[in-house]
Amino acid sequence: MSVRRFRVWSAVLWACAGAGPALAQWNPSSGQWGKVDADDVRVLTWNIDDDICRTATKVEGQNSWTALARIVAAMRPDVWLIQEAADNSGNGTGSGCDSVSQLTTTIELFFHGGSDPFMGGTVTAYVQKYAPDYDLPYIFVCTKTDSYNRNVIVSRFPFADLNGDTVSQRSEPSVGADEYAPGGYLEPLRGFMFAEFNLPDSTYAGNLVVGNAHLKCCSDGLVERELSGKNTAYYIDYFFNGAGTGIPDPHDKIADYPPATSILDDYTPVIVGGDWNEDELENGRKGPTEWITRAAVTGGADGTDRDRSDMTYDDARNPYDNNRVTYGSSKLDYLAWQDSIATLRNTFIFHTTGLPSAWYPPEILGFPSPPVISVYASPHRPVTADFILPAAPAWPPGDMNCDATVDFGDINPFVLALSNPTVYGQTYPGCPILNGDINGDGTFDFGDINPFVALLSGGGA
Repeated sequence: MSVRRFRVWSAVLWACAGAGPALAQWNPSSGQWGKVDADDVRVLTWNIDDDICRTATKVEGQNSWTALARIVAAMRPDVWLIQEAADNSGNGTGSGCDSVSQLTTTIELFFHGGSDPFMGGTVTAYVQKYAPDYDLPYIFVCTKTDSYNRNVIVSRFPFADLNGDTVSQRSEPSVGADEYAPGGYLEPLRGFMFAEFNLPDSTYAGNLVVGNAHLKCCSDGLVERELSGKNTAYYIDYFFNGAGTGIPDPHDKIADYPPATSILDDYTPVIVGGDWNEDELENGRKGPTEWITRAAVTGGADGTDRDRSDMTYDDARNPYDNNRVTYGSSKLDYLAWQDSIATLRNTFIFHTTGLPSAWYPPEILGFPSPPVISVYASPHRPVTADFILPAAPAWPPGDMNCDATVDFGDINPFVLALSNPTVYGQTYPGCPILNGDINGDGTFDFGDINPFVALLSGGGA
């Protein structure tokens, strides 16, 4: 099989597996809000203002639950950062905050529908009703709560430990005082959560780490937001990146047990976002967004990017009117990323107020009044960014140790992959087992032995 054929086949396999739904190209003026390239990773952050909780009205109609489900179905993020879920106080029930298990079940209902164990009846408004080929099955609900809200990360990618500490989800990371970090929990009010994800080796060279936070609001939160930004900057730089030393937590200031044994590889970016409750262009101070992305010195060598330069944060706009507002008259919701690894393809804000009807994505057309669907969904506007991540190398067929050559050194890995695929994956991490699909039938099995022998002996694939 040629390298080109292998790459095409891998893309077809990935699409057929349902890992990445076919999307229209980016053309909002024609109602197409999809990714430019299916391999881009779309991250969306959205404060949903209490509208996903166990007591929510979950039936089709002009209500917040339906509006959220239709917009998520239209935007189809690969990773969704949610703030202000789980709060039942606004539904007249006095039921308080959902537990982790209750909110997990509620989010599953939000995507898949089914019988409502909390309110009775059937959920008739749900994401897969409007986008049957789309799903975010991996759910991480933060254990930290402010007694009302919880943060959530949902993803189409599975969780995986990427740094050897046996943990792929963290609800309340904390640091000790060091350098510019004041110490303490990264965001004491609601928790700054992080999740590590395994991306398919056939498509991406690395994996992905995502963080999500809802920082304290209003003028009385100025000091706390700044402290949270400092601690978060330290955590990203020292824990995930090793602060340029090559080892995690070189100053031994980060709570992690068992401790991480490695930093992230060169191809795995950290992307963070959330409702950070401050528009630093308006108040003119160095607030949480600048601290999280730049640390102590703007343009210095202590930044939070992998190479210790500064990370980048979004300047997302409504593509129709170029408006940057995400709440009220300010920008409070952000995405930030390590731009030395993740390349921004596109970023935008979705809001239907004032949007011409030709711009409406088809998933929202069934809403009773599409022009106000954003108003019903949340007073916050979702911020979305599409990232180009480092692509997987195009290994030649038969290259079972991924050294870019096919020779007798591939025999033992080939045999190991046939006899014990799990051990093969541990022994040759990042090396796709489907490099062994020499006969091109879409599977790696004993039918590939003779073609492999022929390949090594010069007979071709």
